[in-house]
Amino acid sequence: MSNSKVVIITGVSSGIGRATAEQFAQRGCRVFGTVRNIAKVQEIPGVTLIEMDIRDEASIQRGIQTIIDQAKRIDVLVNSAGVTLLGAMEETSIAEAQTLFDTNFFGLLRTIKAVLPHMRTKRSGRIVNVSSVLGFLPAPYMALYSASKHAVEGLSETLDHEVRQFGIRVALVEPSFTKTNLDINAPQTASRISDYDVELGVVSQAIQNNVQKAPNPEGVASTIVDAALGAWKMRHTPKGEASLLAKLRRFMPAGPVEKGLRKTFGLV
Repeated sequence: MSNSKVVIITGVSSGIGRATAEQFAQRGCRVFGTVRNIAKVQEIPGVTLIEMDIRDEASIQRGIQTIIDQAKRIDVLVNSAGVTLLGAMEETSIAEAQTLFDTNFFGLLRTIKAVLPHMRTKRSGRIVNVSSVLGFLPAPYMALYSASKHAVEGLSETLDHEVRQFGIRVALVEPSFTKTNLDINAPQTASRISDYDVELGVVSQAIQNNVQKAPNPEGVASTIVDAALGAWKMRHTPKGEASLLAKLRRFMPAGPVEKGLRKTFGLV
């Protein structure tokens, strides 16, 4: 075990994070998974749970130091923790936007800043940031979530340029709809503007339909493990819809892509 990769994954209480932690453990890695409240989380075989709130810098410093004390190094960081929000942009309060960015972007930023000094010391490491197809495609009624993932993509590409001199590489994983509680129980904006009600209802139902028929998180988890342990490349899209959307965005004219995207969300 002493020569195994030491892996940290944020947000392993459920969904993609939990499935990823399980797969890293099955690959023989020494896995640490962060959760906000250990008392509320079921144990994961082969995974050491660390209580850490990525919205709190002091909590992150304590969590990372605990891992360093136990494992002496960090080889892989997977930033998986995230939240979502459904509603028209005009309905979204500044406070709601700040709360979402505090987890999806600043939480990721805080965690990377805490881990990088340890990776630089060892002159090696891999950082995998879980983005979304919404990091390169728009989605109606998910403006702030999309914006946060676009921000993650920009940060990741820039950071990779800066840290490769230390033997550290940064990668993105961009899943599409996945059957997790994050999408099934997506919170909605507190405020409502009635002009948006009809379309928002259509989009909400389309999202639920797509999530119900979406693959389970194990496929995304497998892509994350490959991004962390395999040959480096910047972007990784799980097989299926995510890979198709990435190809369409790259090779198809914008008009047909937009039309197809609106159809996916029930809009004409």
